[in-house]
Amino acid sequence: MSDARPFILCLTGSLGMGKSTTARFFAEAGVPVHDSDAVVRALYEGEAVPAIERAFPSTTAGGKVNRGKLAATVLGDDAALARLEAIVHPLVSASRDRFLAEAQSRGAAVVVLDVPLLFETGAERRCDAVVVVSASPELQRQRAFERPGMTEEKFAALLARQMPDAEKRRRADFVVDSSQGFDHARAQVRDILRQVARMRGGARDS
Repeated sequence: MSDARPFILCLTGSLGMGKSTTARFFAEAGVPVHDSDAVVRALYEGEAVPAIERAFPSTTAGGKVNRGKLAATVLGDDAALARLEAIVHPLVSASRDRFLAEAQSRGAAVVVLDVPLLFETGAERRCDAVVVVSASPELQRQRAFERPGMTEEKFAALLARQMPDAEKRRRADFVVDSSQGFDHARAQVRDILRQVARMRGGARDS
């Protein structure tokens, strides 16, 4: 087992900014990525289902959470959302801890934690550096409405939960502009990894 802790690069970005695609580019570059959204999807089909059914009756069926029903139940209801987060967040945190321990045991130099509400939940405290993915408001809106089931009400409610993009960019160590195509975003990811290698004080060929 390696004693050296990986450099923790946290990745975030508001709805429709291209964060998931950027996470894929880090993975393509050989960096282990912990995807909080993917963990939540798995929890909604397994470990979290009984607790969610107890807290929000009739939002699950066949051993899975009905995401549409659950979203309708908590949308715009801060108290309900807090109850849901109290169930889900500790499970996601435990998954993240296991991921980091495994990455360290394998000797990974850098890992990426993909956390949608990074600043909103104070999770940036455990990051060595933060990458924010950004695009224009027009492109953000266009991408968001390509998602199934997106409505004006849902879009407004999701944005209301998120820190403004300008503030996220201000707090970031690195910003990926996702508005200029995949190749441009990949190049930015490679450049970030080169800079991280220098921050770690070692050479890393990316």
